[in-house]
Amino acid sequence: MTPIDAKTQVCAVIGHPIGHSLSPALHNAAFAALELPLVYVAHDVLPGCVGRAMEGIRALGYRGLSVTIPHKVKAMEVVDQVDPTARAIGCINTVVHEGGCLLGSNSDGRGALNALRQAGCDPTGKNVLVLGSGGAARAIAMTLACEAPPARLEILGVEPDELERLVRDVQQRGQVPAGGARLTRATLCEHLGTADVLMHCSPIGMHPNEDASLVPAEYLRPELLVFDAVYNPRQTRLLRDASAAGCATVEGLEMFLGQAAVQFELWTGVPAPHEVMRRVVEAHL
Repeated sequence: MTPIDAKTQVCAVIGHPIGHSLSPALHNAAFAALELPLVYVAHDVLPGCVGRAMEGIRALGYRGLSVTIPHKVKAMEVVDQVDPTARAIGCINTVVHEGGCLLGSNSDGRGALNALRQAGCDPTGKNVLVLGSGGAARAIAMTLACEAPPARLEILGVEPDELERLVRDVQQRGQVPAGGARLTRATLCEHLGTADVLMHCSPIGMHPNEDASLVPAEYLRPELLVFDAVYNPRQTRLLRDASAAGCATVEGLEMFLGQAAVQFELWTGVPAPHEVMRRVVEAHL
């Protein structure tokens, strides 16, 4: 990776304004903490203009990008290279500019994987159950399949076509034994009985519906590690029930911080200042 020199360089977030709310404060605080000559700014980019925006990034010499909704898929089509895991996921959220070449990757699944490992749970060789088949579930499932292959990956969802496509891609691209079924109380009870890790990747339990949970408390057991991708509130109903049942838990906040740290390290080539980044996120939440 090209080192950051003394000339101030720019990183940016492009996408819908809702995706800009925290990233500039988070990354600028991290750059300042390490006295790096970088600044992070936000740009609203209209649908249909992603290709031109990327050419602008290249021409202006920006160091890198965060890519938010609704541009993650289109951005993957217009960069020069895409890493294998991001290609398997089907979209990118990070771009690094190296000598005129735009390199695309996806930090979401790696953020979740790093959060699991920091909690003392490497999913490699374990039985993992994923709830949901949308964007977060896809990023996590494909990252695990490609970079930390479970012994078995089961996916429960409510959108048949989306679920079928995700299970097929996990099997083909990750070479991981995988299965999928419609999410019901019966299938949930069946698969939780053999799972080592539960990855909740649906919006159920998100503010303002903090009392909602897909998982009945009586299905939880102490041997299970429970991860919830929802980070507002930090302690969802699922995580509260899991803690009461004696489960180890991982908050969605850890995934959010993890994916930001992955982006930071791709742009700078130096370890992210995790505690600085955590303080910024906790202050905003």
